[in-house]
Amino acid sequence: MLITRRLEFDAGHRIPDHRSQCRHLHGHRYVIEITLSGKVIDKAGDAANGMVMDFSQVKQLAREHLVDAWDHAFLAYSGDSAIVEFLASLPGHKTALLDRVPTAENLARIAFDRLNAVHRDTYGNHLQLERVRIYETPNCWADAVRAGTD
Repeated sequence: MLITRRLEFDAGHRIPDHRSQCRHLHGHRYVIEITLSGKVIDKAGDAANGMVMDFSQVKQLAREHLVDAWDHAFLAYSGDSAIVEFLASLPGHKTALLDRVPTAENLARIAFDRLNAVHRDTYGNHLQLERVRIYETPNCWADAVRAGTD
């Protein structure tokens, strides 16, 4: 069984080597979809009876390990020294430094790696992260999937 939880967040970024508009500072209303697989829990009296995982737990883990850090932050590539220096000069600015250029593809890979580490088979139902989809716009997205997150 597959389940998916969708969350939204706002963040800024830039793609330093891009040859068009995305090289400029700008922002997006990102959407992240987290898809998990597992067996439906069949334990009478268990709060998760009939579920793969409670959707509220999927949301809580996503917020705690990813979304809260990226929401209303500037997602900056640590190798983009001019921007990193500029953002550091802004008192109290929320910046998320990344080891990769913040394209949709790289954000999906980073998100998959972070969330994969926190989704455990806690119910004995073979729970695992299958896919993280990041929408940069309503028409453009990237998927990092278990079979090949590269």
